[in-house]
Amino acid sequence: MTDYSELARALDERIAAATDLAALEAIRVEALGKSGSISELLKSLGRMSPDERREQGPLINGLRDGVAAHIARRKAALEAAELDAKLAAEQVDLSLPPPPARRGRVHPTMQVLDEMIAVFADLGFSLAEGPDIEDDFHNFTALNFPPKHPAREMHDTFWLPENERGERKLLRTHTSPVQIRTMQRLNEKLPGWIANGPPQNNGQPPIRVIVPGRTYRSDSDATHTPMFHQMEGLVIDRAIHMGHLKWTLDQFIARYFETPLVETRFRPHHFPFTEPSAEMDVKCERSGAEIKIGQGNDWLEIVGCGMVHPNVLRNCGLDPDVWQGFAFGFGIDRLGMLKYGVPDLRDMFSSDVRWLEHYGFSAFQAPNGSTGLS
Repeated sequence: MTDYSELARALDERIAAATDLAALEAIRVEALGKSGSISELLKSLGRMSPDERREQGPLINGLRDGVAAHIARRKAALEAAELDAKLAAEQVDLSLPPPPARRGRVHPTMQVLDEMIAVFADLGFSLAEGPDIEDDFHNFTALNFPPKHPAREMHDTFWLPENERGERKLLRTHTSPVQIRTMQRLNEKLPGWIANGPPQNNGQPPIRVIVPGRTYRSDSDATHTPMFHQMEGLVIDRAIHMGHLKWTLDQFIARYFETPLVETRFRPHHFPFTEPSAEMDVKCERSGAEIKIGQGNDWLEIVGCGMVHPNVLRNCGLDPDVWQGFAFGFGIDRLGMLKYGVPDLRDMFSSDVRWLEHYGFSAFQAPNGSTGLS
């Protein structure tokens, strides 16, 4: 017969002497594992007579439970000791300085937007804004787009589902609808100007605005994205002509690119909302992937423009025999590509922090590119 008390004492001594979890696990397997000493005793109960089983069963089960409880207590103690040692070894030295905080950067598009607004503000323009979701009248009809114009098709424009009145709104394809809204507000608020012109001795023109904002078109490649930023300008006054338009754009290009050497030219073009219409090119030099504005013998198309079409003036309640004006439109993101050497327009919308850290600007930088700190 096995001396259960002696076996229990021997196992208790070995459990108490275990110095780590690996040694304790070896004792557990040796005693309680599938072929362990106590497991073999439990298997022997099946070979005993009923009387022997009634006598030996409680003793063997008590031995098993006692050893298992002792192993569990020792395991908890060893785990606590290991945790204390790990915490002591990995203690954080709070006297060390914290890691440097990451500083945000101004996105090139926002930097360019600030620079453009600053230049046009110096030229006497004010800021106008409007909704991104437009109706057909303000986005197309009022701007002299014919009913079957390709820009109205699904492959060019993001149309929204019909509302309960059967109308379909759209994501504006340009910021020109704000020009329409601006002229309509002038017509509503100052009806006397429409008939008789501005009050005497008033040096301010009726309208001189820039319209920055997001626009949306179904297009995507290295120089086009489905959402992009555009800035348009509108001037409405008496006796406005193409010479005023060219001077305004020449002044902007020279100041934005920070060069007095600006040579530009108009090429005939077609826009539904202007007549005559033109594309303006600027003299440049191409050296590999780099483009330098204001020098060289090459030309770069930079802005679409023209005189406001008489039909657009009529659609806004203005008499084209009294009022004339011009309009122009820049791609803000493209101007950023030209000035700051961004090779792919799509990268500007990639949400890549590494790209922003490279091309971004300090939050303390002035719109002209110099530091804003004294």
